Amino acid sequence: MALTQIGTRERLIRAAQEELIQGHGLLEMQAVAKRTRVSVGLAYHHFGSKAGLIAAVVEAFYDRLEEAAFNPANLVSQDWAGREKERIAAYISFHYDHPFAPLVVGPLSRAAEVLDVEQAFTNRQLAAGAHNLRAGQRDGVIPADLDPRLAIALMIGGIHQALIGALTKTHRPDRDELTEKIWVLVAAALRLPPGSGGALSARDKVA
Repeated sequence: MALTQIGTRERLIRAAQEELIQGHGLLEMQAVAKRTRVSVGLAYHHFGSKAGLIAAVVEAFYDRLEEAAFNPANLVSQDWAGREKERIAAYISFHYDHPFAPLVVGPLSRAAEVLDVEQAFTNRQLAAGAHNLRAGQRDGVIPADLDPRLAIALMIGGIHQALIGALTKTHRPDRDELTEKIWVLVAAALRLPPGSGGALSARDKVA
């Protein structure tokens, strides 16, 4: 899509993301306005403050992540475990491929201006994940005595920490190997039958 077809707000968000990447988490409204070729006043009009703009950039990142990794329409596996492994693969690949991801999981995750955005995203993950685990229990894949809310909280926290470790390494581990290692732990925590999830498909490996 050509820049002339993109609204001012979206262009400001894209420009701010580029400035944050180049500035390693630092942002100046003047630089964003210059990159977007609008006035600083217009930037403030759309977001209210620099903090508001940074929050909007992080929120846009999470919106794209949710579409890439959590949209059921993107999953092709016919069984519950296979779809969950696909989600993990897509989640990891999105972070590996997105240049803004190291900042989101790193310095910006501790920034006061994005705490509400972070919490809202986490709450959506927890609610959707618990609902999905209950579906697995109804299908007889996951033991009925497992607490979905506790299990998903532990899974999300563990995957997130593993991802932080991978993204902050000088040499990142292979994404497929990381997915397999995480899946082994997830499958064990959910007490899934041996072999659940199968091997990553070619589609998952290039996602």
